[in-house]
Parts: sequence; structure tokens; C-alpha cells
Amino acid sequence: MRVLIVGAGPTGLTAAVEVKRRGIEVEVIDKREEGSGLSRAVGITPESLSRLTASGVTEKLLAEGIHFQEARIHRRATLLLKLPFKVSKAKYSHEFILGLPQDRTETILRETLESDGVKVRYATELKDLREDGDGVIAVMADGAEERVDYILGADGIHSRCREVMGLEYLGYDLPETWSIADVNAQNWPTPRSFTICQFARGGVVVVAPLATDRYRVISNRRDALHNLPIEMEVTKINREGTFTISIRQVPEYRKGRVFLAGDAAHCHSPVGGRGMNLGIADAAEFARRLAEDDLAGYSAARHAEGAKVIRGSERVRKIVTSRSPVMRRLFRWALGIVSIAPPLQRRIAAIMLYG
Repeated sequence: MRVLIVGAGPTGLTAAVEVKRRGIEVEVIDKREEGSGLSRAVGITPESLSRLTASGVTEKLLAEGIHFQEARIHRRATLLLKLPFKVSKAKYSHEFILGLPQDRTETILRETLESDGVKVRYATELKDLREDGDGVIAVMADGAEERVDYILGADGIHSRCREVMGLEYLGYDLPETWSIADVNAQNWPTPRSFTICQFARGGVVVVAPLATDRYRVISNRRDALHNLPIEMEVTKINREGTFTISIRQVPEYRKGRVFLAGDAAHCHSPVGGRGMNLGIADAAEFARRLAEDDLAGYSAARHAEGAKVIRGSERVRKIVTSRSPVMRRLFRWALGIVSIAPPLQRRIAAIMLYG
């Protein structure tokens, strides 16, 4: 059996590692000239760490990453709630979220894959697909053709696989412009915490550590650094930019022998930090079902999980970024209750850790 994976981001690389680990021949192509040098996604959840343990990837991730022990929610610079990542009963071995730039996560996955004899074929772009009896033929941009048993499209929001499969990417775009900054900074007071700061008219800024003295700053307004109400001693700006958010999902994750995973199948706001982790879960389940000859249930199972994550992230986003004065007062009141109720803190921590 041979599987072709289109896309060498965290989703595609996870699928390749897990497929190869199960003794199935796999190839990975990516239209980029080389791997990404961008940090992009940050947090790796306990579930993802559990899924990547058998391949040896988790051990390598843990050696580099920052262990987030808590979340802190502020009204401007005033701390409203400190939420330790402590739960009544741990669901997985790791009771924290791991902070690591996405490019390092990709590098570790790719090096693990290469150690198993599989090298990503960069500068290889998919053009078309066609079914061929008990296989599928991938046509590359240079005209080359490759016949495999199955294809997994993990080629992101602008997925070529999804396009040639004729699947709609149903959903909508949020109207506001978000901003992002990847910076080096010294003396940040909470280097092992997610820091969330609300400010006027539904504004919010999130700071997540990436590595020692390196941070990701995200805001639902332009110029994330300017909107951060807590002083940050920035020593270097690695990257700044703006982006818009789409909330979308395909109706089916499969068409014949071609499957979708990760951003090719779903996208949502970064609130909750589930994007990359949902893709990793898609990839791991695809590999397991492939090995167990149970691919028939993949689309329904992953669509349901994707829809659940989208609903959850949208609920949280609407609460945290609400412009309603009444909603914002209720939110602060609720935080006050949670701050004096450890059982509620553990409940919320479990949601943040496990979804």
C-alpha cells in the first residue's frame, strides 16, 4: 500500500510519521521550496503530545518547548483571574500546554520522518487528481504522474486537493482585521503563562511564550504591540503582520480515495489554540484508520469533531471580544466568581487543556 500526503505542515508531517510508523509506504510533497520559517501556531495540547508519544516526537518537543502552567486574564493591565492548569483527574500524561514555534514543531516532525527513510519532496506542486480503479493518480504541475492507493490532502486553507475534489469550503469571514507580532523581549513578568488582556470596545490582546525571551502577541485590532496594555521590553521584532479570520468547514472529509485533514478541511479563530492540534488529531486518526482498514468512518468522525471545535472556539471568541458593555460586565463578574472557586477553576482548566 502507498499513500501520498500533499502538504508538509504539522498535519501532513504527523500523518506521514504515523503512517510510516505503522509500516505503510508514504510519500510527502509540498509546493513550497523549503519548510516554513514562520512560527504560526504555538500551543501543543496534552492530547497532541499523547498522540505523538509512540513516534518519539513528543520527547523531542518537550526538550525544546515552554511548559505553560497557567492562563492569566486581565482587564487592561489589572489581573482579574489567574487560572492554574490543574485538574481533578488528568486525562493525559502531561498537565500543561507546550509552547513551541510551529517551524520547530515541523522541523522535529520532518527529522523524525527522515530518520525513517522518508524525505519531503519540496517544490512539487499538485495540479490534478483522478480515480483509477483501486487507486488514484496524482498529476503534478510539471506533468509527472504518480499512482498511489490513497491521498491525504493536508495542504492548508487554499487546498488544491479540496479544489480538485470539488468540495465547498462552507462558512464565513470575520469582518475585523487581526494583527500579530513575533518578538524577542526581556523581563516579561509571566514567561510561562498565557496572558489575555481585554481593553475597550471588545479589544483583546493575547501573549504566548514561544521560547526563552521570545513571544507571540495577537490582537483583534491592528498593531498588536501598540494595544498591549502591559509594558513589554521588546528587543527585536522578528515579524509583524495582519490577517483576517475565516470560519469554514468542508461538508465531507473524503471523496473516493482522497481524504482531507487540517486546514484543508476546517479553519477557525485562534481563540482556544486548537487549530494545529485539530489537524494533528485528524492526521493521527487517518493513520490509525488506514492501518486498521476502517477509513469508512473517518469523514463522519472528523467532521463531527471539527464542528465541535469550531462551535467551542466561536463561543469563547464572542464572549472574550464582545463589544456589549453588559456582556463585558457579566464576564468580569464571572471571573470574580471563578477566582474564589477552585472547583470551577479546575473545570475551566480541563476545558482549556482537553477541549
